[in-house]
Amino acid sequence: MELHGVKIAVTGGAGFIGSHVVDVLLARGSEVVAIDDFSTGTRENLAHHDGNARLHVEEASVLDEPAMHRLVRGAACVLHLATRSVRVSLKRPTAVHEVNTTGTLNVLKAAAAARAKRFLYCSSSEVIGTANVVPITEDYAFRPETIYGASKLAGEYYAQVFNRSGWLPTVIARPFNTYGPREYFEGSKGEVIPRFIMQALSGRALTVYGDGLQTRDFIYVSETADYLVRLAGHAGAVGATFNVCRGEEIAIRDVAARIAELVGVDVPIRHLPARPSDVLRLYGSNDRLSRLLGDAPSVSMRAGLARTIDWFRSRAPVAMQGLGFLDADNWSAQEGEAWMERAAAPD
Repeated sequence: MELHGVKIAVTGGAGFIGSHVVDVLLARGSEVVAIDDFSTGTRENLAHHDGNARLHVEEASVLDEPAMHRLVRGAACVLHLATRSVRVSLKRPTAVHEVNTTGTLNVLKAAAAARAKRFLYCSSSEVIGTANVVPITEDYAFRPETIYGASKLAGEYYAQVFNRSGWLPTVIARPFNTYGPREYFEGSKGEVIPRFIMQALSGRALTVYGDGLQTRDFIYVSETADYLVRLAGHAGAVGATFNVCRGEEIAIRDVAARIAELVGVDVPIRHLPARPSDVLRLYGSNDRLSRLLGDAPSVSMRAGLARTIDWFRSRAPVAMQGLGFLDADNWSAQEGEAWMERAAAPD
C-alpha cells in the first residue's frame, strides 16, 4: 500500500510511540491526522512539526464514537495506538478496559465505515504474561497478568474478527518494551528506563521493584515506529500478528547498572517491593517480522540507551524541584475503584 500523499489517521498520535509514528509518516509524505485526548500524550511531542501543513492534530477521545467516524473519514489507513497503561490498570481497571477495549471497537467501526484500506492495531507483549518458554512466538499461549494485558488481547481478537468478517483489512503488531526519547518518567505514566535515567542524572539511587531479575526485550522507539508503519503498508501483513522486538533478553537490574555506567555515576540500586502482577520474563522471536520485511530491529541496547540518555540530559528538567516522586512506586498513589476496597476488606 502506498503511503505517500494519502491520508493516515493515528490514534494516540501525540503519545510516546505515536508521535514517532507520526514522524515516520510525515517523512514518507503522508497527510497525517494525529488524534489524541492528551491524557497521556502532549502537544510538545509534535511541536517540531509546527507549520507542517500535512499534519492535523485533533483532540478527541476514542470513547467518542461520532468523533472517531468524523476524524477517520477519508483515511486510507488507520494506525490505532491510543491506550491506557499497565500501571493505571492496577488501580483503575475500568477506565483501562473502556479505552483499550470499547475504544478499540469504536475506532475499528469508524475505519470500516470509512472503507479504510488498512488498519494496524498496536497491541502489547503484555498479552503474553510471564513466559515459560522463550523466545516467544506470536502463537504462544496467552496468560495476561493485568487488566491492561487482557484488554489489549481483547483488541487483538476484535481486529481479527473485523478482518475475517471482511469488514476491514487488519494487521496486529505486538511491540515489546519500547524505549527512547519522549518516553514518560512522571507519575503513573513513568516507564522503567526513563525513571532510571532521571534518577541517575540527578544522582539518586536507582529504584528496582522486586529482585530485578525480571527480564524484558527492549526495542528502540524509532525502530518500533518504523516497523509499525512498514507493517501497515505491507499487503502480506494483512490478517497476521507480528512481534516487534529485538529478540534479546535483559534483566531489569542489568539495565539499571548499564544506565548508571553510561551516565557516569556511582549510585546504588535500591530494591523496593515487587510491583503487583508484574511480568517476570519476556523475550520474543522476531522471525516472522524479518521473514516478511527482510530485516529486523538492529539498534543495540547500549547504543539506544546512549541516545536516550543524551536526549534526557539535554531536555529533561533534571534541575526541577520535586524529583522525590522518582523514589517511590508509581501506581499505588492512584485512588482505587470502590469495589477493590470492598474486595480487599477482611471478612
